[in-house]
Amino acid sequence: MLDAIHPDLLGGVAAVLTTIAFVPQVLKSWRSGSTRDVSLGMFVIFTTGLSLWLIYGFIIESRPIIVANIVTLALTGIIITLKLRDMLGRAPRRPAAGHPLTQSSSQEGRHDD
Repeated sequence: MLDAIHPDLLGGVAAVLTTIAFVPQVLKSWRSGSTRDVSLGMFVIFTTGLSLWLIYGFIIESRPIIVANIVTLALTGIIITLKLRDMLGRAPRRPAAGHPLTQSSSQEGRHDD
């Protein structure tokens, strides 16, 4: 059965899926202006791995690996840039008024019946 699947087609589909998986995170971070819940360490390690995959792709001359990793590197680069900007350029965000974390301790346990 696996003989019927062309390796470049399989690689291409895998490349598209793993690459577009980062688009929602990029859009969310870009629109919200916050990367508070994004792990910088994870993205640095992942980006290092992508760079090695890209080098590997060039060595074996695999277009799906090369293209997917270039695009994914661009997307993760955006997230890392936003994360660093968020960490270095902004004070920590405080919860908005009315948020449960801003309620005074005197209101704890109070129930409106």
